[in-house]
Amino acid sequence: MHPYVNSLKSLFEQNANPANAAPMKKYMRDQFEYLGIKSPQFKALQSEFIKQNGLPPIEDLDVIARGLWELPQREFQYLATSLIGKMEKQLKEDFIATLEHLITHKSWWDTVDTIAGHNVGVMFKRFPNVKAKYLKKWRKSDNFWLRRTTLLFQLGYKEETDFDLLCELIKENLGSDEFFINKAIGWALRQYAWTNPAPVKKFVKATKELHPLSRREALKNIGI
Repeated sequence: MHPYVNSLKSLFEQNANPANAAPMKKYMRDQFEYLGIKSPQFKALQSEFIKQNGLPPIEDLDVIARGLWELPQREFQYLATSLIGKMEKQLKEDFIATLEHLITHKSWWDTVDTIAGHNVGVMFKRFPNVKAKYLKKWRKSDNFWLRRTTLLFQLGYKEETDFDLLCELIKENLGSDEFFINKAIGWALRQYAWTNPAPVKKFVKATKELHPLSRREALKNIGI
């Protein structure tokens, strides 16, 4: 185990709160174990740890992220995504393979959406060759979490959103019964509607095959 991971593991285990762990686990539909460390305490512990130890070297981030991902309690996966976020300006092209691993292991909306909407979005904007290669791969994947990522990576792009691309990706997923795909379609459309509502309304009106969930989410703030 990497020393940085081991130190984080010790600190967070020492601050576990079993009384909180059970309801936190239940909220996530019993998908994961929890230490029971809620957000304010989590942020305080991490902040103090980084103050004392600093951020890890960028060349160690892959090993550290994967090491945290292997630990059973969900707080360690949150630590991994938080560290990646704090260091995302330093990420190199090959870190996309790490993100792909994290998306496809211990997959659930809490970590996938953070990685998709932040880290992947940043990397795809910075490295067009990475975007071309992995978007082509992920949009055809049988893993719906990877397809969800292709729908969500532009969440923070605002006026830089490639709406034509988003529409293509949505059309490729029409007819899906997967909740997390249909929810992502609606979310992506709703998010872009804050910037440019007219094309979203037009697309929703023209796309009769949209799942009712997607349609409802897309129009939540703009109507039609």
